[in-house]
Amino acid sequence: MKNNVFGNRLKELRLQNGLTLQQLAEITFVSFSVIGFWERGESDNPSIKPLIALADYFDVSIDYLVGRKEDY
Repeated sequence: MKNNVFGNRLKELRLQNGLTLQQLAEITFVSFSVIGFWERGESDNPSIKPLIALADYFDVSIDYLVGRKEDY
């Protein structure tokens, strides 16, 4: 099975913040279906612009989001 650290962390952060896929899509300017693909590991990790938006919104590092670090 494919390692989906990014998707798992994204979903965890989204749920911890009480956001729907649609709400996160509006915040990051990425379609909710793409965010769903990321969370399920059905798509490659995002490019740098959405990664920066996600890291800034959730106040975590990009390294944490993509699984290079275990702490925020």
